[in-house]
Amino acid sequence: MSWGLEKKSSRNTISPCRRICELALIVGAPLILAIVECFHPHPHDLLELDVQTWLWLHYAQIPLFPLAALAVMELVRGRTGIPADICRVAMFVFGVGWAAWDTAAGVATGILVQAAHASGSPEAWLKPIDAIWTDPIMGGLSGAFAAFGAIALSIGTVAAGITLKSTGSSWGPVVLLALSGFGISIFRTHAWPGGPLTFAGISVAGAWLLWECAR
Repeated sequence: MSWGLEKKSSRNTISPCRRICELALIVGAPLILAIVECFHPHPHDLLELDVQTWLWLHYAQIPLFPLAALAVMELVRGRTGIPADICRVAMFVFGVGWAAWDTAAGVATGILVQAAHASGSPEAWLKPIDAIWTDPIMGGLSGAFAAFGAIALSIGTVAAGITLKSTGSSWGPVVLLALSGFGISIFRTHAWPGGPLTFAGISVAGAWLLWECAR
């Protein structure tokens, strides 16, 4: 089990290095992602994007989405039962799906926009840019990977909350964790406010759960 959520009798068997690593994953990964998402542009005209900001942000998101998913999975590590299994499957779908989606809709779009500006005739690049951005599977507007990933995130945090509550965690962090997974779906964006509220909520809930058990 995760060191912060395990039984007191075995807590001392976990090395300080392991504890620091798990704290960095459970609290640090979603917190860093929340901060990164604060700078995510709201794309209206893709050719008017700040391409450098767009690219570095999407490069950062490729590892951060799976790490945020692992953070939630770590909270239920060692737990058994249907809710725990649902959490693991849902967070796997979110982490892998959104890393793939971010690569296509985010990085590939940014590279094409960058090339469009370098060409001197950016309007000629609109069709290939739109072909990616509006793709029904990987597109940035309403692609299936984006939609299914957001739904999986909501399911995963709710399942984690149910698992943790059933094993003795208090209502406060459990409710915060469960509700945090709906931020992106409610606001329909992982830019501000959806993404920052979602991942900051997961980070705070994780820190709260670890602190609660460490007492």
